[in-house]
Amino acid sequence: MMKALFRQILEIEDVQGVSLISFAGEVIYQEDSGVFTRDAEKSGVWGRLFKAMQGTREADLVFENMRLYIRRTELGYLIIVMGLFAPAAMVRMNCDMLLPALKRKGKFKGLRGFFRKKA
Repeated sequence: MMKALFRQILEIEDVQGVSLISFAGEVIYQEDSGVFTRDAEKSGVWGRLFKAMQGTREADLVFENMRLYIRRTELGYLIIVMGLFAPAAMVRMNCDMLLPALKRKGKFKGLRGFFRKKA
């Protein structure tokens, strides 16, 4: 279900993965993001980063060997992991088109289960 939503982004040249992470730092969906996002989740980096980004709609972080495009959604933050030469404008445009569909998915009962506190 979610994989179909993110398929167009994943097909963009040099895009290496997509993650949708709740505001608390928990992974809602992850596809091909690899070790980088899993390690960040385990260490609690996402929660701290999202707290620092409070009010920020989007960010483009450039590192030595990769880029992260982070976009705020109603469900959490969408993180696109890409190489240095990925077409950023195309990634942004696909995210713009994806957000309304993601908003609708969030209203379905099944997706709310991701946000329930575990006892």
